[in-house]
Amino acid sequence: MPLHLGFAVNTLWRDGELRTESTLAEALAHPAARFHLLAPEGWLAAGGDLVFDRAAAERLGGEDATLLGIDANSAPTIVMRVSASPDGLEARPLRALASGDLVEPELEGRLGQGEHLLNWHRRTRFCGLCGGPTVAEAAGYRRRCTSCNEAHFPRTDPVSIMLVHDRDGRCLLGRGPHFPSGMWSCLAGFVEPGETLEAAVRRETKEEAGIEVGRVRYLASQPWPFPGSLMIGCLAEALSAEIVFDGVELEGCRWFERAEVLAMLEERHPEGISLPKPFAIAHHLIRAFAEGGETA
Repeated sequence: MPLHLGFAVNTLWRDGELRTESTLAEALAHPAARFHLLAPEGWLAAGGDLVFDRAAAERLGGEDATLLGIDANSAPTIVMRVSASPDGLEARPLRALASGDLVEPELEGRLGQGEHLLNWHRRTRFCGLCGGPTVAEAAGYRRRCTSCNEAHFPRTDPVSIMLVHDRDGRCLLGRGPHFPSGMWSCLAGFVEPGETLEAAVRRETKEEAGIEVGRVRYLASQPWPFPGSLMIGCLAEALSAEIVFDGVELEGCRWFERAEVLAMLEERHPEGISLPKPFAIAHHLIRAFAEGGETA
């Protein structure tokens, strides 16, 4: 699979099961601790550097301190949320950092993990069982209700994303109303409760494009911290050809010949059609089909 798949590289040792009440305090006090700070507009950077020391983190008043893990040098990496972007610091949105290939893969993966967890903290201030306020535990890897004692864990929402192809060398791509001008991509949708991944691929393809799908093959997955999903990439074989798209989730859906897709990958399609950037798993699903002649 790809040399660069966004948010997929992260070698921190998380050790979530062995965290104690003192783990966060020990990490915060570590002299080599590294901090990443998330403002409403994006990750803070000083002179282009996205890493801060403890003194800077304390000065900026971060909250929701969460230990991502320990690096190979035994130094902790911690993320915190700040309420505003201070003067003199730049806020850099994660999607822009990733799509522009502006940071090393390891740092990109850590920021993705951090944004996912901080999004979860922000959305889990109160217990979904009784409504009581929650507090963070396990160095940010768990929250507990102060009223009913219910434990809440970070959630990851599975999303099926599929490159549907037929036996005639064509693939199915759609265009959502929110896409940048000229861009087409794979179909995708959340895996629903009580549903297998394969069933989700078939259902979403039928719902969005009216196409029946047979064989489904898993290819790769990608963490997607917007706000907290796991994109599960599949190749799927179409059993029908007539497209009937819903007009709500998609504003366009069509078959593309392999030669067309290769032209899109090389940014030379005569209609100016483009594909997702290489940081997105959709790009690599499409490339696997176009260059490798992949079948389900």
